[in-house]
Amino acid sequence: MDTNFKYQTEKFADIKILRYRVDGFSRLPLHQKKLIYFLSQAALAGRDILWDQNHAFNLQIRLTLETIFKTYRGDRTHQSFFDFVVYLKRVWFSNGIHHHYSMDKINPGFPKEYFCNLIDKSDFSCCPMVKEKSFRESIKQLIPIIFDEDIAPKRVCLDSTKDLIINSANNYFKNVTQEEAEKFYATFDKTQEEPPSYGLNSRLVKEKGIIKEKTWKVNGLYGEAIKEIIKWLQLAVDVAENETQKNIIKKLILFYQTGDLKIFDEYSILWIGDIKSHIDFVNGFIEVYGDAMGIKASWESIVNFKDLDATKRTEIISENAQWFEDHSPVDLKFKKKNVKGVSAKVIIAAILGGDCHPSTPIGINLPNAEWIRTRYGSKSVTIENITHAYYQVSLTDGMLEEFAWDQHEIQLSRDYGYLASNLHTDLHECLGHGSGQILQGVKADALKNYSSTIEETRADLFALYYIMDEKLLKLGLIPSMETGKAEYTAYIRNGLLTQLARIEPGKDIEESHMRNRQIIAQWAYENGKEEKIIEKKIRNNKSYFRINNYEGLRRLFGKLLNEVQKIKSEGDYDAARDLIEKYGVKVDRKLHTEVLNRYKKLDLAPYSGFINPEYTPLFNKDKIIDVTINYPDDFTQQMLHYSENYSFLPLINN
Repeated sequence: MDTNFKYQTEKFADIKILRYRVDGFSRLPLHQKKLIYFLSQAALAGRDILWDQNHAFNLQIRLTLETIFKTYRGDRTHQSFFDFVVYLKRVWFSNGIHHHYSMDKINPGFPKEYFCNLIDKSDFSCCPMVKEKSFRESIKQLIPIIFDEDIAPKRVCLDSTKDLIINSANNYFKNVTQEEAEKFYATFDKTQEEPPSYGLNSRLVKEKGIIKEKTWKVNGLYGEAIKEIIKWLQLAVDVAENETQKNIIKKLILFYQTGDLKIFDEYSILWIGDIKSHIDFVNGFIEVYGDAMGIKASWESIVNFKDLDATKRTEIISENAQWFEDHSPVDLKFKKKNVKGVSAKVIIAAILGGDCHPSTPIGINLPNAEWIRTRYGSKSVTIENITHAYYQVSLTDGMLEEFAWDQHEIQLSRDYGYLASNLHTDLHECLGHGSGQILQGVKADALKNYSSTIEETRADLFALYYIMDEKLLKLGLIPSMETGKAEYTAYIRNGLLTQLARIEPGKDIEESHMRNRQIIAQWAYENGKEEKIIEKKIRNNKSYFRINNYEGLRRLFGKLLNEVQKIKSEGDYDAARDLIEKYGVKVDRKLHTEVLNRYKKLDLAPYSGFINPEYTPLFNKDKIIDVTINYPDDFTQQMLHYSENYSFLPLINN
C-alpha cells in the first residue's frame, strides 16, 4: 500500500469522506480490466433506483438541490449557503433525504425562507422538472417534504407498536397498510421446498381498491435504468473469464428482463458455484434492511477481484466450516448436519454502487434465501481495501486513547486490532451467516421487523465465540490468543460506548447492526455482573468498560448464541421482540451525553463513506486497448458527475 496515499478527503456534519485504493488493477490482463470496467458501469447505472426506493420524491429533491448549487446567483459566501451545501452533501451521502443510519429525516439546517430565496435566484430553465409539470407546483410540493418534521419523518420505522408501512417513508409500498401487506403475502405458499423470495423485486400498491405488485424489470418499474444495466452486462458477457461466469451474467440479464424470482434463484445458485473466477460482482435487489417488513430489497452493486494472499485466510476457515458448526454451543437440533458450499475469499473492491455507496459494508455473505444456503451453501467476502482505509484513518483519530481503559488495552489494539477486525468479519460472514438451520415449517419471514437484527446478532456471536478459540491458533490464523482479546475489548468498547456517538440526543437505536452490537454487549455486561466479567470503571468522571475475564465473556457469548439461534430456528417473534427491545433499543441518557461530549472534543465524524475510483477506457479507433484508473478526491464533483451521467429514471416513478 502507498503510505503517501491520502485516505480522508473531507469532513462535514457527522460524516468523513474517504478513498480506497484498488491495488493490483493495473497489473490485470486487458480482458479482466475490460470486465471490471463494464461491470462498474453497470454498477453505476442503477444509482437512481436506490434513490427512488428510499423516497418517492428523492430524485426531484436531488435535482432541485443540484440545480441551486450549480446556478444560484446570490451570495455564495453567506453562512446559510454553506449550510445548504452541507445539507446537499448529506443528501448525496444518504442517497436521499433520510439519514443513512438513523433513518430520520435530515434537518436542512437553514430556514425554509432561505430555501425559497435560493430557488428564486437559481436558473431552472433547463430543469426537466419544468417540462414535466408546473415548476411552481413542483416546488410547492417539495418544500414541506423537506422542512415539515411531521411529513416522512423516518425512512424505516421499526416500532412494533405502529403500522410499519404507514410510518415508513420508503417507496416500497403505496396506499397499503401493514395488515394489508401481511395478508397479501400470506397467500403465497412459503412452505414449499424451494420458495422464491416473494416480493423482493416489486412495489406493492393499491389502485382502485386492488392490491397488486409492480415488478422492477425491463418493461416494468425502473425499466429505464435496468435497460442501461443490461447494456453493460451484455458487454461483460463478451469478456467473461470462463463459461460459468458467462452463464451467470446471462442469467442475471434474464432475471432483469423477466422479473422472475425463480430465475433470480437460479442465478444465485450459479453465482455460488463460481469459485474459480478472479473477477466477481454483486448486482441486483439484495438486502431488505430498508424495509421494516423485511420483504423488499434495495438495489446494490459491488465489483471486485480476489486478494490472493489474504484469501488463504478465508479458505482455511471455509475448509473447516463443518468443524465450527459441529462445535458450536447451540442445540444439536439447530445445527446443520452437512455444511455445504461455504466458500470465502478476501476481495479488493473495484467499484461501489447503489446501497453500497458512499457508505459500504466491510463484508458480505450471500445469497439470503435460506433454502439455497442450506442446499447449495453461500459465498462470503471480506473487503480488505475498505477495512484498510478505515484502519489507516483510525491510527491518528484519537478514539482509542480516549475510550480505552489503559495502555495495555491500547497496545492490544495496536498490535492485533487490524487482524482481529478482519478475522471477525471473515467469521461473521463465512461461518456466522452460514451456520444453523431453520426448523421445518418455520417461515423465513417469521421474525418480521426483528429479522435483520436477530440475523446480525447471530452472525456476530458466532464470530465472537470462535475468535477466542484455540482452533484458530492451530489453523495458523492468529499469532496468539491476544488477537481474540483485542477483538473482545474493541467490541465491548464499541457496543457499550463509542457507537453511542452515532445517536442524536434523546433518540433510541434504530439501525439493525447497531442494535445487534448493543444487544450483545449489554446482555453480556448485565449477565456477567455478579462475576464482574465486564466491569464499569470511572476515572476523571469518564466511563470505561474493562473486561476482567475473557474466558467468562466467551462463555456468555456462547450462551447468548444458543438463545439467538433458537429464536431464529423456531421463528419465535415474541422472544426476538423481548430480547431486542430490552437490550438493543434504549439508550442510557446520562452515558450517552457523556460519550457525545467526549467525542465532540476529538472533532471526529462517526460515519464514513467513500469516493469511488474512476476507470477510463483507452481506444484505438473503436477497440479498447487499455483501461486506466485514477483516484478523484472531490466528493461534490463525483456526485454531480454521477447525476449528470447516470440518471436514467423519470423524476417520479409510478
